[in-house]
Amino acid sequence: MDIHGKVALVTGASRGIGRAIALELARQGMQRLILVARNREKLAEVASEIESMAVEAVVLAIDLTQTVEVNIALAQAWRTYGPIHLLVNCAGVAYQSNFLQSKLPQVQQELTLNLLGTYNMTHLLARRMASQKEGTIVNVSSLMGKVAAPTMATYSATKFALLGFTQALRRELAEHNIQVVALMPSLTDTDMVRDFELFRWVRAIAPEQVARSLTIGLQKDAEEILVGWQSYLAIWCQRFAPWLLEKVVQMASP
Repeated sequence: MDIHGKVALVTGASRGIGRAIALELARQGMQRLILVARNREKLAEVASEIESMAVEAVVLAIDLTQTVEVNIALAQAWRTYGPIHLLVNCAGVAYQSNFLQSKLPQVQQELTLNLLGTYNMTHLLARRMASQKEGTIVNVSSLMGKVAAPTMATYSATKFALLGFTQALRRELAEHNIQVVALMPSLTDTDMVRDFELFRWVRAIAPEQVARSLTIGLQKDAEEILVGWQSYLAIWCQRFAPWLLEKVVQMASP
């Protein structure tokens, strides 16, 4: 995908990976960025940084779990700022907990935002992309969507589901000239995970590294984009020595 001069919408753009992706897309020549998250003040800060690069930034402070609100906001955004060529579904939440002590409200929040929020946003924009016969959708999964992590059962489940969702859409939307891509970073140094009890031997990568990997992957029209050497090592081990990976994960678990 050539992103120069295009319009992108990034969810979860107020912090972490979403923020880094929005800024990197601006650096790479995106014409306009539509920034989506709940926190208007933080979105405004990101928008200010983007506008300093002579790129237009639009702030949409909406809660992706509120379906009606999202439908109205997206319809207005497409009419006013569209067409949108790139959707990056980055909004998500994660809780770390031993499964036997997990709390249903947190589980429901992970399922609602990570899965239903992504589904709704994708459904709304994919229909419009299909009508214009052009578009790229990026679903931010995780290495935990390939290798399940103890103490992160629900989060891992949502990320596995996102990979299946992505693979199905890739085949289904190809006839409409829509590319569907999975971005799979390993543990990333964001405020969402800084209070987590980390896995042994795992080093967090910077959000900027994830963002750079995405833009490189888009240029190469990659279907799945792994980020970080730890991801490649884990996938290689899962493929050729799953018994070894199982032991390593068990030993590394907090």
